[in-house]
Amino acid sequence: MRPNSLLLVTAAFFMGAGVIRAEEATMPPRQMLLEKAVELPTNKVNARVVRVIFPEGYKTPLHTHEGPGPRYVVKGKVKIEEGGQVREYGPGEVFWETGQWMTAENVGQGEAELIIMELAAPK
Repeated sequence: MRPNSLLLVTAAFFMGAGVIRAEEATMPPRQMLLEKAVELPTNKVNARVVRVIFPEGYKTPLHTHEGPGPRYVVKGKVKIEEGGQVREYGPGEVFWETGQWMTAENVGQGEAELIIMELAAPK
């Protein structure tokens, strides 16, 4: 038997045995929400994921976070004031917070829920 024939017979055997080929496997759909090049403060980074719920009408005092990172709005509508810029975000939107002084305000109806991811130097 020639080498190519052996390869075809072997491939046919495995395909018939219920082996899933790579082109047949499907992955769930993916949607890129945010991509950003980041310069890390050190080789070791403390990554934190925090969930916060703001009551209707709540506004944070002027504050900073331990580090920059993406923020994801789960529900509600928030107004973010940071670095002299003001932007509003709603459900499913992602924004980048730099770690500068900022405020966040729930400007929607009902609660606002955010997932905050921080990248900071370990304490």
